[in-house]
Amino acid sequence: MSNRREFVAQLGLGASALVSGAVFAAPPLVAESDANAASLGYKADGTKVDKSKFPKYAAGQNCGNCALFQGKAGDAAGGCPLFAGKQVPAQAWCSAYAKKA
Repeated sequence: MSNRREFVAQLGLGASALVSGAVFAAPPLVAESDANAASLGYKADGTKVDKSKFPKYAAGQNCGNCALFQGKAGDAAGGCPLFAGKQVPAQAWCSAYAKKA
């Protein structure tokens, strides 16, 4: 009988671990092929921006120092209101870049 109780207790712990893991899983990163990302000239690596297509791009601009970036300073990735439910790498760039104040 104690084996059944242990099994049920472990089953409950396992289920709660799965649920908490799903809740705290990081959102996926934006793909350059995403339609919204492509329309904004998004590049996961901001140093690879085509400067002839996006002349307002300047070296040093990236999501990590953009006003729209929702991550903390030093975060490798963070949210962006332009890409709901997804994250952008701090070193990424898009044409909506606005220098953080």
